[in-house]
Amino acid sequence: MGIEDLLRVLSRADAGLVVLVGAVTVGWLAAWALGLRTVLAVLGVRLSVVRSFLVLNGAMFSNNVTPFGQAGGEPVAALLISKVAETEYERGLAAIASVDTINFLPSVTLALIGAAYFATEITFSQRLRVAIGLVVGLAAVVPALIYLGWRNRDAVEQRLESVLTPLVQRLTEALPGISPLDDSGIKSRIEGFFGAIERIATNRRGIVLTLTASTLGWVFQMIALWAAFWAIGTSIPFSVMLFVVPMGTLASITPLPGGTGGIETVLVAILASLPSIAVGLETSFAAVVIFRGSVYWIPILIGGFVVSWVGVDAFGTTAG
Repeated sequence: MGIEDLLRVLSRADAGLVVLVGAVTVGWLAAWALGLRTVLAVLGVRLSVVRSFLVLNGAMFSNNVTPFGQAGGEPVAALLISKVAETEYERGLAAIASVDTINFLPSVTLALIGAAYFATEITFSQRLRVAIGLVVGLAAVVPALIYLGWRNRDAVEQRLESVLTPLVQRLTEALPGISPLDDSGIKSRIEGFFGAIERIATNRRGIVLTLTASTLGWVFQMIALWAAFWAIGTSIPFSVMLFVVPMGTLASITPLPGGTGGIETVLVAILASLPSIAVGLETSFAAVVIFRGSVYWIPILIGGFVVSWVGVDAFGTTAG
């Protein structure tokens, strides 16, 4: 497939449906912003709906421009939350880390539901068997790691203190304009982080609401990719989205900013492996370009504006 084939398919895209993809993308961001707002409320931080939306986009911006997706962007996102909400950095870090973890769980569940459905409809190729094996492995390993980490949180906290204390001290001593932290100050911040995590983990209502908002956000992403196929005149079963969208997002763990390149490759590869939809490679690629152009660039544009505004102290100084 050449660039001419891609441009030919994109040239016939319905502009109205492409705009719809963008609108649904905003719905996804709004749903996840409500999840972030819920977690912050559990920690005693009050943000308005609008500010929560802007902060979420700022966090997405940092994820999209740093390597390793959420892992690379969380420190920047935590700083953004602490500035906008006027709260401690460790509380902002606990909030965004919790939201990212909660957002991961529905993706694996939805992917397993989609895989179970396809198991009754098609014969899996080798590529699909590998993908499903990865999902099953993550569904088993990630909750187990979370459980073990929670059960042994005191030991984890002590280990982090011993590892981070000398690193943070050397870093603060090397950076100009930053007051060096002593052992007690670093210990207090680490304890604050784990205390915030514990407050979130023990608030069942908050977890249920955040999981609901997260799942709704995933559904919006699926609708966006589904609408992208409609935009280029191709109809595919919505059930395909249950499996394809979460699998594509797993590629964000690659050391590429926002998973760029990796996510698109995984999405196209899986779509091309599904004999039940029988769409050409150029069609799948064109739909993915429309979809990723929306879910990548909309938070980049909104979040870049937010990060710039906060950087010049024009965003405001009080939590709404």
